[in-house]
Amino acid sequence: MSTHLSGRTALVTGAASGIGRAVAQRLAADGARVLLLDHDRAGVRAAAEEVGGDPMVVDLTDREAIRGAGLDRRGIDILVNNAGIQHVAPVEEFDPDAFERIHRLMLIAPFLLARAVLPTMYANGWGRLVHVSSAHGHRASPYKSAYVSAKHGLEGLSKVLALEGAEHGVTSNTVCPGYVRTPLVEGQLSDQARTHGITEERVLQEVLLARTAVKRLVEPEEVAGLVGMLCGPGTDSISGSSYLMDGAWSAA
Repeated sequence: MSTHLSGRTALVTGAASGIGRAVAQRLAADGARVLLLDHDRAGVRAAAEEVGGDPMVVDLTDREAIRGAGLDRRGIDILVNNAGIQHVAPVEEFDPDAFERIHRLMLIAPFLLARAVLPTMYANGWGRLVHVSSAHGHRASPYKSAYVSAKHGLEGLSKVLALEGAEHGVTSNTVCPGYVRTPLVEGQLSDQARTHGITEERVLQEVLLARTAVKRLVEPEEVAGLVGMLCGPGTDSISGSSYLMDGAWSAA
């Protein structure tokens, strides 16, 4: 067990399961005190108990709920923006409310959270902002207009934060996995298998991983490892970067 983050406080969003939970585990193992934030009350409490962190139940689509969480008073040194959802439909059929909700959660909330924690980071002369983006922050797929545009926006936001934070010892980077073995992706596998009348393995290989050279799902712990590296020693000059973990999807 490492202790290089001892004395640091980390906030991880979407921490009840999947990538967020794995990131919380990694940062806690590296010595950080971890605040686990999610709208799933039971899930985030279970995750917090597992990693020895503190649960926070906040709806990140609600601007007033974010403001009321008092994050500016929590002494946060590390912010990991991870929370996300998906909705699939052609643009002409895409529910505008769903489009707006995805942007509130995946682009506006990261802005508001960064805005809340940056003064503390600037005052301390050290901070790490890591945004879990996606291969879809670099590539588009049909029927995912909200998700793709939100992730592209997150990439731009991260670069602005990197430029503004540079003189204060604050870095900002994105981590961009392909399809990760999470409840969200596993649900897509089962849904498409039923819809198309084929096995989940065929859905995985012929649909989800069709454009990916490395034919496997990314494990949440792999994403957490990259996040942990970006928060670790020797990273003062790693900022404004986007780290692809997409099995060479974007190389083609």
